[in-house]
Amino acid sequence: MHIVESLDSNVKTDNKESKYSFRMFKESFFSGQAFGIEVERQDLIEGNIIKIERDSISKISNNEEKVRDLLKLLFNYKVSPIHLVDILGDYVDSYVSDFNI
Repeated sequence: MHIVESLDSNVKTDNKESKYSFRMFKESFFSGQAFGIEVERQDLIEGNIIKIERDSISKISNNEEKVRDLLKLLFNYKVSPIHLVDILGDYVDSYVSDFNI
């Protein structure tokens, strides 16, 4: 796995800070490449990590721009790793034809 792009954001509420990392990665797939997305959220109180959530979807598409657009969507709406599959599920299902396997 090779990280192609990473977008980071911080969200602060009363006494908690959440650091989000949205990463697009590529990996070898058959005779080409496939792109996927990983989302991580670290919850901190007074600078101490109290919880880490992480999820990813690999092999979304071999079209880099399609996956980059999904990465930006997740970043703009600060989607939690918990909801990653809920948000991207329909996109992933429709992009499977990109691979022409």
